[in-house]
Amino acid sequence: MSLNNQVLDKPISAELPYVEANLSYLVPMAEKPVNYTYEPPAGIPRTNATYQTHKLPIYNARSISGNISLDREGFAFTGHNTNVRNFYDEDEVRRVYYPEAEQLLKEVTGGTKVVVFDHTLRNASQSKPGENNIKEPALRVHNDFTAKSGYTRAHLELAARGIDDIDALLKQRFAIINVWRAIAQPIQESPLAVCDAQSIAPTDIVAGDLVYRDRVGETYGITYNSKHKWFYFPQMHRDEALFIKCFDSAEDGRARFAGHTAFEDPTSPANAPPRESIELRTFVFYPA
Repeated sequence: MSLNNQVLDKPISAELPYVEANLSYLVPMAEKPVNYTYEPPAGIPRTNATYQTHKLPIYNARSISGNISLDREGFAFTGHNTNVRNFYDEDEVRRVYYPEAEQLLKEVTGGTKVVVFDHTLRNASQSKPGENNIKEPALRVHNDFTAKSGYTRAHLELAARGIDDIDALLKQRFAIINVWRAIAQPIQESPLAVCDAQSIAPTDIVAGDLVYRDRVGETYGITYNSKHKWFYFPQMHRDEALFIKCFDSAEDGRARFAGHTAFEDPTSPANAPPRESIELRTFVFYPA
């Protein structure tokens, strides 16, 4: 079931059906972008970054899902049944979904060890900042980790779990892969678009500080490039999983960072229910 290193029968092309939508890109800036995850002290803006929308085609990748791989495009897709009944039940997610995802990722990637370290629920109708951990869809083009923060977050999370020989573990190849899934009705509103990692130039990605109350993380904002190729899987339902590679320690030509963003789908019904989804963040360790 590996979704790595597959060979394309034919190249991904513009023959696929698509929608056109506005994607919000970081505007190039001289200073380092800073985004606060909470309301900052008086006089400090929530972010010093500005964003500009660009209308782009977003291709329906369902018909080519078997020819897309994590190591080439930086994302992948598969059907996968889950036994979770209520994704809003924190205990059930950790007790049932985490082990399911760990096993799935081993099968998909060939990884020998998988650690789920975080998850985020998204539902605009239930998001109450400061009161719960449910967020709205993220409508900016970004990647969750950088070449630096992939390592720093791994050190932090593995140490918190009492794992020994962290330095030795991080000398072997590892990746941070998100597992994204619908958790209620099929997604009609604010679906997720993923950018082919091969179409992102090194100069397109900009490291920025993500400020929490107790630490500072680092993520990539992404600036506009007309060569970016965007894809989505419309009408995703709860028995399908989308994988997004947000970091790879290997620097050998394999995909390392796949930009992604929610977008306003112009074909969504006006009365479409708010998107309900969950994303897991995981470390995948490959054979030494």
